Amino acid sequence: MTERSISIADLAVTFVEPSSTQQKVIAGHLNKLGLSRVEWFKDGGSALKDMHQYQPDLVVSAMHLPDMSGTELVQQMRGDSELEHIPFMVVSSENSDFYLEPARQAGVVAILPKPFDPEDLKKALYSTLEFIEPDNAELADVDLDELLVLVVDDSVTARKHICRVLKSLGIQNIVQAVNGKEALECMEGRLFDLIVTDYNMPEMDGQELTRYVREKGVQKSIPILMVTSEANSSHLAGVKQSGVSALCDKPFEPGEVKSLIKKILSE
Repeated sequence: MTERSISIADLAVTFVEPSSTQQKVIAGHLNKLGLSRVEWFKDGGSALKDMHQYQPDLVVSAMHLPDMSGTELVQQMRGDSELEHIPFMVVSSENSDFYLEPARQAGVVAILPKPFDPEDLKKALYSTLEFIEPDNAELADVDLDELLVLVVDDSVTARKHICRVLKSLGIQNIVQAVNGKEALECMEGRLFDLIVTDYNMPEMDGQELTRYVREKGVQKSIPILMVTSEANSSHLAGVKQSGVSALCDKPFEPGEVKSLIKKILSE
């Protein structure tokens, strides 16, 4: 395995947290992990202004800020060509999908609760390293350059994030579709090696797409990776029965994705 040239201690982090008390608590955890290059901001606007001058390796934000939410902050970053590639992490006691689901769609390395387990923070920081400098030894026997992958998601930001992760793994040949119906049109006359699809989509969702491919498609055995934040166990049971090869939670985490791709392409 090739050693990374960057470690957790090398990360330059922009941290947005309005509470001085929370800053001190979180700073203690970061110091124990060896992080010293941390710039603290109390609001999203100040953080964005600084990022345009000095781009960090990672942005960590609370959900509720004086001028915007953490979700709005990551959405602004994803809509900015200079900042869209920067990994983003949410640290919040918020549990409402109204705030969390758009953040998942925008692509985050982790959503940590307050208070969080230091081991979960460490895991999230390693996920950040995977974005910056992927270790793809696990996929060494897969011809990534030859793979043709179909990414299906109705969210532009989610598709961008999924494609960014796949490209970081060495997968460059990617076709995008906004829902299952468009995905089937893309599959006419083209043979794909892998489908990565969202669950909830208009017109034809991921479960309907999977069922159609398995029952009526030309490529009935194509590997299908379902990416979803769905928590309803009965819905997930139906998804599994439709014939997906694997389920992957949002956030779309590089380490997990590597293992799943290795597994489903080797079957």
